[in-house]
Amino acid sequence: MAGSNHGHTPAAWTGVIIAFIGFCVSGAFMVLANPIGFWAGMAVVALGGVVGMAMRAAGMGAPKPAHDDLAKVIAASKA
Repeated sequence: MAGSNHGHTPAAWTGVIIAFIGFCVSGAFMVLANPIGFWAGMAVVALGGVVGMAMRAAGMGAPKPAHDDLAKVIAASKA
């Protein structure tokens, strides 16, 4: 696990923080019995996911692992 970058990126942190704020808003409005506020908080949760994915697409997420060429792997296994 030490070599992985699981969740330690600006995209992940930003998405989770926005979603957490949305959950807090939804929870507060659920206790207050206000369905419009609850759904507004859920919209903020969804916004957190969209922002996280957009930031990942912009290059602020974890880099995709590089795969070896299949031909190289087959040649190395036969040698």
